[in-house]
Amino acid sequence: MITIILAHPWHGSFTKVILDTITNKLDTDNRPYQVIDLHKDNFNPVLTESELALYSKGGYSDPLVGKYQTMLKNSEEIVFMYPIWWMNMPAILKGFFDKVLLYGFAFNYENGWNPLLKIEKSTVITTSEQSTDSFAESGDPVNDINKNCLYSIGINNTTWFNCDHITSGSDEHRQAFLEKIKNHF
Repeated sequence: MITIILAHPWHGSFTKVILDTITNKLDTDNRPYQVIDLHKDNFNPVLTESELALYSKGGYSDPLVGKYQTMLKNSEEIVFMYPIWWMNMPAILKGFFDKVLLYGFAFNYENGWNPLLKIEKSTVITTSEQSTDSFAESGDPVNDINKNCLYSIGINNTTWFNCDHITSGSDEHRQAFLEKIKNHF
């Protein structure tokens, strides 16, 4: 099962066009997938004081957390889709990491740090106005996530695609990106 996590508030965005491209390709190839649309689900990314009290025990009070954990457990591949704003992921996705990837589910500390997820492949698809090449010069927000977060909890073999110049680029640039994404899947 492929789980796609969408973290973009506007369903008229190019990120949504990318999602449609992927799901159409997966439908054509009869490959099973599920979509977590954080905004459509009204996911609250704020970790409250009462939720933090449950955190160290791997507990949660938000029913969406349990739903998302079940979806992730049944995943062989994960796709994260989001815009890069202020050199980072949107707050709703950061909240997903904080609230869903809990101790006892995504990792534990038995005899050192242990990743608990067993997801063999992951893809991070981002959009940005900033050029992809310039991220390395100004602090690479996606590489940080790949190395310091995903790999450390058992989400492996991450490939990153970024459609840069999202507002200033040409339609041809965006179409070429969609073709690259289609070929990846």
